[in-house]
Amino acid sequence: MVSATSLLRSRNVFLFLCARFCSAMAAMMFSVAVGWQVYALTHSAFALGMVGLAQFLPAFLLTLPGGLAADRFDRRRVLLAAFGLEILVGASLLALSLHASPKAAWIFAVVAFIGVGRAFMSPANGSLLPILVPPEQFPRAVAWNSTAFQGAIIAGPALGGILYAAGPAFVYGTATGLLLLGFACIASVRSRWKVPSNAAGWSGLLEGVHFVFAKKAILGAISLDLFAVLFGGATALLPIYARDILNTGPWGLGILRSSPALGAAIVAVWLAHFPIRSRAGHRMFACVALFGVATIAFALSTTFWLSLLALVVLGGADMVSVVVRGTLVQVSTPDAMRGRVGAVNMLFIGASNELGEFESGLTAAWFGTVPATLLGGVGTLLVVLAWWRLFPTLRRANRLEDAVE
Repeated sequence: MVSATSLLRSRNVFLFLCARFCSAMAAMMFSVAVGWQVYALTHSAFALGMVGLAQFLPAFLLTLPGGLAADRFDRRRVLLAAFGLEILVGASLLALSLHASPKAAWIFAVVAFIGVGRAFMSPANGSLLPILVPPEQFPRAVAWNSTAFQGAIIAGPALGGILYAAGPAFVYGTATGLLLLGFACIASVRSRWKVPSNAAGWSGLLEGVHFVFAKKAILGAISLDLFAVLFGGATALLPIYARDILNTGPWGLGILRSSPALGAAIVAVWLAHFPIRSRAGHRMFACVALFGVATIAFALSTTFWLSLLALVVLGGADMVSVVVRGTLVQVSTPDAMRGRVGAVNMLFIGASNELGEFESGLTAAWFGTVPATLLGGVGTLLVVLAWWRLFPTLRRANRLEDAVE
């Protein structure tokens, strides 16, 4: 029997996971520093939502071209270009943090380029991993990839919150250094993937969209995640919870941001050793419902440790959905289309995360922070009930290794 850690002995996989860890950790450090800095400058929930919207709009416009780039060009080089752009973003945020009186609008303009980089980085990341591992090991590879990502989300916000006490420049400088390390790791990966001779041109830009809508289980999985996180995304409001409800500082915000990732990392390591063997669809629906319940618990909590526990449960439940969705998408997609299909998947994820942040900020400005978060959790449960009836193919999905229709 193949051990769960055998993949980590592959040089290419190890370098890929290190780069994944570095990029995700830098992104989380940016998120903590930008969120605290913007709220300190504006004291506005709407401004926090604008941080998400500034990243979502360019990602929404460019993710499909990013997927096409991953199918037409060397995926490793596409990743290197995306890393290069993120490094420039980090250097720009560092420069702004050294300004005597930075404006929130300047920060919005810079973080928009995070969305541009992500539009090309995410499809290339998702489509490079399957060609680095044997097909039978791919579910475990997804779990290890998620482990690296969630480990970074644990460490990144905590480190960002601690470093912010010395000033945002320390956070941005460290994050930029991590991106440089990630760039070096990807530059050292040796991929045997070649661009197919019949690689689609611009006419094939929408083929990924057509493929996803033809595969009902895949459409159900990624849209379930979209609407669940869109309604249940409380993370955009964490600076308000940390400062005004739980009465803590930047370090507390960092710990709160890390808590969902802690739960996700625990579940990801478990799934790497004990992959889901059956009833994958049922497990996904149950865990998205648990995500909604945990969001409601977090909304109502006024105790720091209870809030942390709710976020840990929330992150662990979401990780099951991530692994199920990620595996179903990849095993059901031909390699020549993985970039474009991955782009559609990332478009849905980006919409749920960044647009969810904007939605949370907007509803918090209208109704208040706690009611907005509570409504989001209830909305997630309603989405689960609706998708259970709308997507029976997803509900009946059994083994993750099997392609679905």
